[in-house]
Amino acid sequence: SRRACPGDVYYTFQQIENVFTLTVEKDASQRSFLDGGKEYQGRPMTLNFQDISVRAVLQIIAGYNDFNLVTSDSVTGNITLRLDGVPWDQALDVVLRVKGLDKRMDGSILMVAPSEELAAREAKDLKAKQQVEDLEPLYSEYIRLNYAKAEEFADLLKTDTNSIITPRGSVSVDKRTNTLLIKDTVKSIESVRRMVETLDIAVKQVVIESRMVTVRDNVQEDLGVRWGFSDASDNGGLSGSLEGAQGIFDAGSYNDIPSIADRLNVNLPVSSAAGSIGMQVAKLANGTLLDLELSALEEENRGEIIASPRITTANQKKARIEQGTEIPYVESASSGATTVTFKKAVLSLEVTPHITPDNKVILDLIITQDTRGDTVQTPTGSAVSIDTQKIQTQVLVENGQTVVLGGIFQQQIINSTKKVPLLGDIPYLGVLFRNTSEFNEKKELLIFVTPKIQID
Repeated sequence: SRRACPGDVYYTFQQIENVFTLTVEKDASQRSFLDGGKEYQGRPMTLNFQDISVRAVLQIIAGYNDFNLVTSDSVTGNITLRLDGVPWDQALDVVLRVKGLDKRMDGSILMVAPSEELAAREAKDLKAKQQVEDLEPLYSEYIRLNYAKAEEFADLLKTDTNSIITPRGSVSVDKRTNTLLIKDTVKSIESVRRMVETLDIAVKQVVIESRMVTVRDNVQEDLGVRWGFSDASDNGGLSGSLEGAQGIFDAGSYNDIPSIADRLNVNLPVSSAAGSIGMQVAKLANGTLLDLELSALEEENRGEIIASPRITTANQKKARIEQGTEIPYVESASSGATTVTFKKAVLSLEVTPHITPDNKVILDLIITQDTRGDTVQTPTGSAVSIDTQKIQTQVLVENGQTVVLGGIFQQQIINSTKKVPLLGDIPYLGVLFRNTSEFNEKKELLIFVTPKIQID
């Protein structure tokens, strides 16, 4: 029967009495692939023999490649084969497979034996090597770490599945000096030293800059927020104008920058603003500017930066920023005693940076805004509820690029009525003696986060 083997080569064999015949041929459609194939790259050779001993064939292949050949006494039998332009390593594999043999290369020495014999020999060698290691003397070594924690490093050295320390060895930690105390064989200690040289390195740090901006929108005034990305050169000026501030900034003295209104991604403009304030929030490493323009009526400015925290953290280490208050709660015990506990009502930003090999930054962001809510009555007295809003996301940004988070809204509606007693309740005429006002305020929190990798 015709059978396939690796490399698109087919072989057939038959045995008549004491004569075993093997024929190997290439698939004509794959000839060009075999000549420069990935798996078999040996020089092509031609063999055409009838009833030749397997030892002789192996000697011919070894001599063709200037190999030294060692064959086991178990290698016996004859073979008939015809090979035409087949890579020598492929021809060798076919012969070994047909006769149930296997090979090992040790430099320029080719060793051939039955598969079972080689496996048994390797198991025996491994056992002997293990016995030698069990008799090796143990030495003590002290290795002080500079950046990694010795306790975490010790857990890495000795695990249940893959341990560098031998079963006879031990590792302990001196937390005070951040030192590893190792007792093991010389070979194992050298492996630990190489591992320390590779892993005990300074971790990159990331500076997290953030700006928390509150934007309010109510019926008594118009407020617009316009922000986005734009390309600009090294310098820039303020856009728009501010009454009473002529001559402070002259945009013409700086490099030209397109108008804010022409290069913003999000545009919520004011219908008729008395003044305009342009603010450069961040300048990225590639010359890109992230602009935030807060425009409001001159007499009612309702946009403000409530916080601009900045924190430095190590790569893959969590950083947390909080701003707010703690609300006290009175709790009564079964004995009648009361205790006061506090719950946070804060605006928090939690960032975990991950620096990629190409110096980009993956940010795991969690933003929560807990605010004081309504007062509710409980069996132990009045208590204040806490309104919670939360954003959790993961983004990939360039080093120095700014990510903008929004969508946290709060709306407050207050209806109030002032009236003259009795007269204000008269139907129809009562409107002359009462004053009704409505206050509607909507706030949005915008958070700008900029990671910057510190360069040593």
